[in-house]
Amino acid sequence: MDALDFHVPFSFSDQELPMAIRRLIRSALSSPGICGQLAIRMLLLGTLLVCGNVVAEDWPQWRGTDRDGDWTETGIVTELPEGQLPLKWSVEIGSGYSGPTVADGRVYVTDRQTEPDEIERVLCFAETDGSLIWEQSYAAAYEIGYRAGPRASVTIHDGKALAVGAMGHFHCFDAANGDVLWKHDLHQEYDIDMPAWGITGAPLVFVGAADQPIVIQIVGGSDGACVVGFDLATGKEVWRSLDERACYSAPILIQQGGKYVVVCWTGDSISGLSPSTGDVFWSIPFPPSRMPIGVATPVVDDNLLFVTSFYDGSMMVELSATEPTATKKWHRVGIDEKNTRALQSIISTPVMRDGYVYGVDSYGELRCLDAETGERVWEDTTAVPRNRWGTIHTVVHQQAGSQTDWMFNDQGRLTIAHLTPEGYQPLSQTHLLDTTTIQLPRRNGVTWSHPAYANRCIYARNDKQLVCASLEE
Repeated sequence: MDALDFHVPFSFSDQELPMAIRRLIRSALSSPGICGQLAIRMLLLGTLLVCGNVVAEDWPQWRGTDRDGDWTETGIVTELPEGQLPLKWSVEIGSGYSGPTVADGRVYVTDRQTEPDEIERVLCFAETDGSLIWEQSYAAAYEIGYRAGPRASVTIHDGKALAVGAMGHFHCFDAANGDVLWKHDLHQEYDIDMPAWGITGAPLVFVGAADQPIVIQIVGGSDGACVVGFDLATGKEVWRSLDERACYSAPILIQQGGKYVVVCWTGDSISGLSPSTGDVFWSIPFPPSRMPIGVATPVVDDNLLFVTSFYDGSMMVELSATEPTATKKWHRVGIDEKNTRALQSIISTPVMRDGYVYGVDSYGELRCLDAETGERVWEDTTAVPRNRWGTIHTVVHQQAGSQTDWMFNDQGRLTIAHLTPEGYQPLSQTHLLDTTTIQLPRRNGVTWSHPAYANRCIYARNDKQLVCASLEE
């Protein structure tokens, strides 16, 4: 059921060729096993360079095409201007935490309005100039903390836009015109024990070899419905899994032993499920000491999977390459959230590569860890001002054989840098977006939403505007 589906499109026009090659590369990069993927990645990078024209890509879901924060467009600047990064366009929106997504010439984002009534909105803008294409709204009275607005990015798949609101209003729209194709009130239908900060995990679409596409959503419902799989076409429930509390982290898709595995970090465990049936392949308990608070997305490098929690520290999981099993490798937690040992992030998703983890600790300390042991290699306090919940969203950019780390911090600063075991090396910096105070009404506000990198532009939002700036060289 979960065997690999490697499909090669054999007939396409010249205009379709770049997208087809990109899909082929994405498919091959998720080939069987974990340890052999580095060689496949290098081989396909060579193919990419030979093909030449494959230079632009969309950002259709949370953290990019594969939810891994990898960005491979060519023709991107290597130096940023001092002062303000010039904007291509800016449009007024309301408040919210969700980052924008970009697909098929359109930009999607969600927000919240409180006057005259409490509503959430899903907005679709033209990628070229920010003109509004469509919007949908629905009543959403908040019963949660941190009330700026929706948290989850809109997921775009096969002409459909999937949006989940902070109180569990789950919609599938026609991505082009905004027509509602199906919807759920998850809070009411699944009797959710609502997390303190609401529903946050962006929907994940799985397309198997023989199955209809399934939308996987962290629900936190009763009767074994912490995670639910819905039929993408109809919205009907296909499966439910785990009798656990919800957390705030988004699920990711990996492969082990030739099988797809959806990794879900819930309020009680890190678990690997069959995306077709919801069957539990493996589960590693990670109970919270105070409250479920995991926000950062799990990251994977070769046979290691890493998560980091504000109160409960860092955990490294070792993944089997031959079968869908996993074991805890190490867990490190400090005395408290101020006196930490390894990495205790709140919002920032780390980067893990080549045996090291790079991430942001509880008060904004940028750190490097040894992935094998969790021991701290270095710490830097200049990348973001020291504050509780200091945040940096990091994306890894690769082009023409070079690799840089693009870091957007919670003060609206965009930095091109090198993160290495030797330290943090900022190469170029600019200001992208002003802070606003609805997301966090203290310390002059923040820019907590993850930006999108698509088609040689960056898209970012605060509580007042959505902006687009060119990154084309």
